[in-house]
Amino acid sequence: MSILRRDPCRLALALATALLLPSAAWAQDADTDASANTTRTLDKVQVTGTRIKTAEMQGQVPIQTLTRADIERTGVQSVGEVLQQLTASGSALNTKFNSSGNFGFPADGGGVGAGSAQVDLRHLGAKRVLVLVDGVRWVNESSASGVGASVDLNTLPLALVDRIEVLEDGASALYGSDAVAGVVNIITRREFEGAQVTLNYGQYGEGDGASRGVDLAWGTQADRYSLFLGASYVKQDPVWARDRAQSRYPVPGTGVALGSSATPDGRFDFIDPNTGAQQSLTPNAGGNGAPVYDGSAGCTRSDDYHCFSSDDRYNFATENLLLTPSERKSVFGQFRFFFNDDVQWYLKALGNRRESRNQSAPEPIFLGPEAGTGNPLADNIVISAANPYNPFGFDLDSSDNLILIGRRPVEGGPRVFEQRVDTDYFATGFIGTFETSWRTWYWDVNAMYSRSKAEQTNTGSYDIYNIALALGDPAACAAVAGCVPLDIFGGAGSITPEMLRWIQPVVHDRSQNELSLFSANLSSELFQLPAGAVAFAAGVEHRRYEGWYQPDPLTVEGHYNGVPSQPTSGSYDVNEAYVELNVPLFAAQRFGDRLDLSLAGRYSDYSTFGSEFTPKYGLRWQVTDEFVLRTSWAEGFRAPTIGELYGSAARADLVLVDPCSGGGNAANCAALGVPAGYQQANPQISVTTGGNRALQPERARSFSAGFVWSPWFGNNAPWADRFDIEATFYRHHVDDAIQAIDAQTQLDLCVQTLAAEYCDGITRATTGGINGFNNRLTNLGSIKTDGWDVDVFWTLPITTIGRFKISWQNTFVGRYEAVGAAGQKQPQAPGVEVNDSAIPEWSSNLALDWNLGAWNATWRLRHVSSLRESCGNAVDFPVCPDPVNDRHDMGSVTYSDVQLGYRFEWLSGLQVSGGVNNLFDKDPPICLSCSLNGYDPSTYDIPGGRYWYLRADLRF
Repeated sequence: MSILRRDPCRLALALATALLLPSAAWAQDADTDASANTTRTLDKVQVTGTRIKTAEMQGQVPIQTLTRADIERTGVQSVGEVLQQLTASGSALNTKFNSSGNFGFPADGGGVGAGSAQVDLRHLGAKRVLVLVDGVRWVNESSASGVGASVDLNTLPLALVDRIEVLEDGASALYGSDAVAGVVNIITRREFEGAQVTLNYGQYGEGDGASRGVDLAWGTQADRYSLFLGASYVKQDPVWARDRAQSRYPVPGTGVALGSSATPDGRFDFIDPNTGAQQSLTPNAGGNGAPVYDGSAGCTRSDDYHCFSSDDRYNFATENLLLTPSERKSVFGQFRFFFNDDVQWYLKALGNRRESRNQSAPEPIFLGPEAGTGNPLADNIVISAANPYNPFGFDLDSSDNLILIGRRPVEGGPRVFEQRVDTDYFATGFIGTFETSWRTWYWDVNAMYSRSKAEQTNTGSYDIYNIALALGDPAACAAVAGCVPLDIFGGAGSITPEMLRWIQPVVHDRSQNELSLFSANLSSELFQLPAGAVAFAAGVEHRRYEGWYQPDPLTVEGHYNGVPSQPTSGSYDVNEAYVELNVPLFAAQRFGDRLDLSLAGRYSDYSTFGSEFTPKYGLRWQVTDEFVLRTSWAEGFRAPTIGELYGSAARADLVLVDPCSGGGNAANCAALGVPAGYQQANPQISVTTGGNRALQPERARSFSAGFVWSPWFGNNAPWADRFDIEATFYRHHVDDAIQAIDAQTQLDLCVQTLAAEYCDGITRATTGGINGFNNRLTNLGSIKTDGWDVDVFWTLPITTIGRFKISWQNTFVGRYEAVGAAGQKQPQAPGVEVNDSAIPEWSSNLALDWNLGAWNATWRLRHVSSLRESCGNAVDFPVCPDPVNDRHDMGSVTYSDVQLGYRFEWLSGLQVSGGVNNLFDKDPPICLSCSLNGYDPSTYDIPGGRYWYLRADLRF
């Protein structure tokens, strides 16, 4: 633990010393409040990326500002959808992920975040993006499946938003942990006079996925106060995978061949004690008689059974969702009281409820040593010969003759996961100024409490303990009240309602995240230099995080047939202090108009791991009135979260390809205990994950350099009122990244090298199948990425046909290198699709806006460059064009969105707009390696994704 931790004198000395060393810092765009004409001086200083309350900070670092008009032009109804369309956005969770069920539990202990929407910048992950609301942190999500580490943007109603500022650079020196890839600051609506009603409706061209919303706003203001109140309601209907050709089967182009081996009729793999032959049987249609043991080898049978083949597999895709349904209700308000022109008090409050649903196919029951569930009740089961429904006449014993049973009880219906997430937020504080001699001092004191609480109800799952009892000795079953013998052998329909009542519970999981915060800030000018005043900001902050996850008692006891997990609970505190300086080095010199140096440092003291200091520096060189050069360098960090520290053992059911299946690498596989001729029976392998209390923070270094050019010949010219070009090079390097090794990579390297660092934790049954897979979080990973942002903005002169504006924003990813926890290179790279996420080499948004009188229109193009992927389990199918190199190319996609609006001069104004997103109904490229629905939902619109909408906005 650092010696600075408890010594304020050493803290002050460290801050001062670090700021004088060439080690880090920068500041940020000062975007004035959109209502600057009506607000007081105190309200004109809200900025992102700097704490200094001066206007000279403009253009210091790259920032995107999305105004309310920009947001409305997208036609979407959630903050998450807006942010995920940015070119710098990476793959993040959204409502197109049907993310319960087999997605399991990630190693970070955060759960699956079902029904939520997150933001990822620079493909560094949602956990490395800091989300602020009016410059203050927002509480992390609660998913009812873990203690979340990222903000759920669906807890923030879009009706609350005035604008969104996105800082595309590291900012830990200013904001602390998590601001590694950037900062999203959501500025709320504040000054409002009158009332507003906004109605939204839209649906997909296929006639499904309807979305409807109502927003209400009312505000009033006087000399001494202002009040804003609002309410929002949004309902999203589902889109089913079976209603789109691309998502009707587990992998497009393979039919049911890559479906599940757990079928409604059942698959039974065992060694026949009558012949000694291994059998893989499934009942014939309508047949459920006893097998005939005629001693024949292979699959020649004369009874009611046949040997299981790919044609028998179950198509689980028909029960899945392409777009998950949800309903969001919000109320919010903000009150400000002005004691005088120098001091104001504010109070903010929000309540948000999200009710959402995910659905998966009926839950499979896998039994036997190759079930791979990690649950001994399933893996070590013995099915009694005395069970009245056992047609084989002998025990099926996991330690002797049983290999695998896969039965999908369609009688119990699909798995349904229903979430109810309540988010509460309260904030209060004082903002003020005071004058001393020649300077103005700005100060603020803030307190905030926020809580996100979730409950998830799961129906359609099973109690494996009761299943084992009902399949065992009938006498033992009869001794337990309610137990009835279970028939898994008779094909679909053989499980009666009485049997279901014994084996099918209702599962309830709960979780909660809380954040309490206090901060105080001071900003002013210290003294004058020849080039101008040295400005500063300083402040302190205290935060407390608390979180817990409580799965159903059935799950805790190990009786749950689905994905198991254990409770998680933890808390920690952090105390911080920061200083920021802006130093003008010269002004109006032959070297240029102005050169500013920004310096900052932040000291953080965590109760979990000790102290951390993050410095930064930046330069902004105003070469001429038209040309600005800027650069910044910063150190950053991300503290391990509650889930990463305290998360208990949980399981993720992952689709993995066993390299030993089919005789690959025979010598090494034999050394691992795999018998000759082994074939992988079940592609879903359960991987156990969990937290690590010894984790240290991730550490990062960020660098950016670029220019902003507004050429003289593009301002007030015949061809342009204004023309701007902005280019920024960025580079991020994350060390000690908290991660578990990629499971497929670990399995491949284990078979290739036989090294203990890869093979430890992977165990196999005597049949060769994987029956245990354990990997945990460590601090050994690293990520290096760099690229360019290039933006062009062109406002054309007003003509008789109106005014046109063009904005073209581009992100080019030049490098992305990730090294896993065991030192191996990860598969992520520019132009590659892997693990349901993509890193396009080029992402682009081109928008053309038009205004003429009361009319307005927008045409947007969203472009994602081509990608490549592994064919995965489809490598042997014609849909894989290059099986030798295991490569499938995914073509580039360009979506076209249009909107047309008209403003009626009725009351205070009625704006009516209509539009179509994905006008030409462009389907996403087929993804062979993706988990569900045949495409990557974090990168593309859904298949059959033409979406039309109408909006009416009335003010009075």
